Amino acid sequence: MTTLEAEPMTSVRVIADPTVYLLSKQTLQPAELDRFLADHGVSWQTDSEVAAEVVTETAGRVCYMSFAKPRPGGNSAYLHHIKEVGHGSVLEHAVWSFLITGVSRSLTHELVRHRAGWAFSQLSQRYVDESVAEYVEPDIIANDPELHALWLDAVTHAHDAYVKLAEKLNAKLADPQAAAAAMLPPDADRTTRRKTARQAARSVLPNATETKITVTVNARALRHFFEQRGSVFAEPEIRKLTNVMLDIVQKDAPNLFGDYKKVPLPDGTFEIVTEFKKV
Repeated sequence: MTTLEAEPMTSVRVIADPTVYLLSKQTLQPAELDRFLADHGVSWQTDSEVAAEVVTETAGRVCYMSFAKPRPGGNSAYLHHIKEVGHGSVLEHAVWSFLITGVSRSLTHELVRHRAGWAFSQLSQRYVDESVAEYVEPDIIANDPELHALWLDAVTHAHDAYVKLAEKLNAKLADPQAAAAAMLPPDADRTTRRKTARQAARSVLPNATETKITVTVNARALRHFFEQRGSVFAEPEIRKLTNVMLDIVQKDAPNLFGDYKKVPLPDGTFEIVTEFKKV
């Protein structure tokens, strides 16, 4: 992250790369799995200690009750076969929650188009003051001094306009007549007036405005995301995000995501590829 000043306007903070926090992941209840196996007269032991991998394998084996004589190779071989034959529905049982920061609202406009298997909770510009906002600069602009100067000037002016609009709107709405014209109740409190001011002032903020979003997603939906947004044809910022998220889940559940490979691209990002597409 870099802080840049553009006089005489307000300073803005410029971000180049996303940050992803793994908020939560599954845990296994071994006693309940053992109880199920005992109730059905079978004995089975997985060689994986990763809950997402065990849950996925268990769900797949339940489909055919294939616990008694499993194929050799353990969880890795089993999940490899699942991907190979495209039995992707069982991958939907593996779930992670991520908190993503340092991304633009332009990126999240694309991200929230992924619907099946996803849940989203995003930062509200109506309730949260953006006067100390941060902005995400595309690498293709940041790497060219002339383009960077043009971009920074535009962002800074937009930011300054937001701050002034929010301040003036908030002051205006303190007048009961102005508040009534904005369809606010006569007894509207300061929080309501601030929200009304911010929701109008945010209209001048650019797509580059940094945002934060929490997502919960299953393994199958993640795989589709990696293949769509990790493609060479994807927008570079969201391709960066796919790479960060892939690093996290490959480390956490290698048997589910170890088939993905990264291919270097001229812009410094990486394309994500796999032999098992559209599982």
